[in-house]
Amino acid sequence: MAASQGAQRPASRVISQPIRLAAAQLNLWVGDIDGNVGKIVEAARQARDELKADLVVCPELSLLGYPPDDLLLRSALPQAIEEGVARLLREVHGITLIVGLPEFAPEGLYNAAWVIRDGAVIARYRKQLLPNYGVFDEKRHFLAGSGTAVFDLRGVPVGVCVCEDVWGPGPAEAAKAAGARLLININASPYDLSKHRDRIEVLRARSAETGLPILYVNMVGGQDDLVFDGGSIGINGDGAISFRAPVFEEGVYIAGFNGRFVGQVAAEEPEEAAVYKGLVQATRDYVERNGFPGALIGLSGGIDSALVAAIAADALGPEKVWTVALPSRYTAGMSNEDAQRQARLLGVRHSVLPIETAFAAFSQSLAESFAGRAADITEENLQSRCRGVLLMALSNKFGQVVLTTGNKSEMAVGYATLYGDMCGGFAPIKDVYKTLVYRLARYRNTLGEVIPPRVIERAPSAELRPDQKDSDSLPPYEVLDPILEAYVEDSSSIAQIVARGYELDTVKRVAALVRRSEYKRRQAPPGPKITRRAFGRERRYPITAVYGDL
Repeated sequence: MAASQGAQRPASRVISQPIRLAAAQLNLWVGDIDGNVGKIVEAARQARDELKADLVVCPELSLLGYPPDDLLLRSALPQAIEEGVARLLREVHGITLIVGLPEFAPEGLYNAAWVIRDGAVIARYRKQLLPNYGVFDEKRHFLAGSGTAVFDLRGVPVGVCVCEDVWGPGPAEAAKAAGARLLININASPYDLSKHRDRIEVLRARSAETGLPILYVNMVGGQDDLVFDGGSIGINGDGAISFRAPVFEEGVYIAGFNGRFVGQVAAEEPEEAAVYKGLVQATRDYVERNGFPGALIGLSGGIDSALVAAIAADALGPEKVWTVALPSRYTAGMSNEDAQRQARLLGVRHSVLPIETAFAAFSQSLAESFAGRAADITEENLQSRCRGVLLMALSNKFGQVVLTTGNKSEMAVGYATLYGDMCGGFAPIKDVYKTLVYRLARYRNTLGEVIPPRVIERAPSAELRPDQKDSDSLPPYEVLDPILEAYVEDSSSIAQIVARGYELDTVKRVAALVRRSEYKRRQAPPGPKITRRAFGRERRYPITAVYGDL
């Protein structure tokens, strides 16, 4: 078949033996074209030689990685992509390959899928529905494609589309009209708590409209503030799932097809298990790919730092994790004990650096300027900043990245100190509400106890003044988190949240805290998205604005 965007409809025939389809659920590195091509070539070899597959399918933009953002503007990129394609044409033979790549055309740039067979491009498809919401900004770089791409695979007409194209009816219906009996959908679809359910609903809707079986292939791995879960799926024309790859596990997974999919169906992960795997994946990829030799964590004896330490040890191995207790005059003895105990349970290096000397020195330097003013939150924040200075000094000297330990509840209301506990290079639980932090800690202990039970059971406290508790400054997290979810993720108004049964004064106070804390969030390190609407690229509010009860 000649290389074309809309190939001529092939004739179909009865399949004597099931076609073998390989979903290459790859962990790709943005910008590493040579490395990504190597992974694609190896996946094709494994699919052909070990799995005896007829077709291997790679994720969206697999040649470059996703999301490439303004890497797409680099002047040397078209040549590098051309060289990558040339290598695929030379090295992939004896199997049909679907690969995602940026396609540079005279009129502009397309997010494309090419079908390669024995040294030739036999079909090309250009993504038509360009998402420009949430974390996506594709209209910034890509033009919308048109037409269809249908190619013959052992007598079966196979249609191709890219990610968002399956979220609307048009491209799937066009593929069916062009004669496709099977639809391949390649993806770079980031994880969140509801994404798996949403994908199933969308795929079932497309299969119900067209009667087409759909093979959905997704990438896996962490990329800055996103994490991709894989979870590739084969869904039949009646909506039944007959193939599913595991989440957060790179690999090449095989499915048979003879009008219906036949393959392994990985069990659905419980929510806590999936989230925890995602946080581990995101932390590992961020630390290792940015060249850090390991991670530093301020281990306070509290629940947040305990969870981050467990994630880091699971992601990097205990030999690459260094926990540091930074006690003050207000730190409870049990906090120091629990931090030391957890470090032993994890098998990580642990140090104790009291901040009293540094705090006293700063206090003395400020004494004249502060004369006549009572101690207040300034002194509390000063303790946190002493800790940040010490952690960043260790990071500078030894190279490990500091993992911050703040959660989404704290980030939302500003219950965090700039240049203090917000210091660091990556924030593993930045998008995890406090109530979910507790669930994840309990889940991790079911795999082997690494968080002392007392850390989970005691009331949360920043320990910046005598007998301090989080509840002194905030509503109980069981109340706070649902209000935040409504206000931040659903964009509900004050009145709508009150209508759900929450007190007006509490809702207005929480909303005001969220609004006033935008400037802090702009200065926070990146962390993986796991909720429907994460702070950062997905939620862009002005710092200087008046929107009151909206």
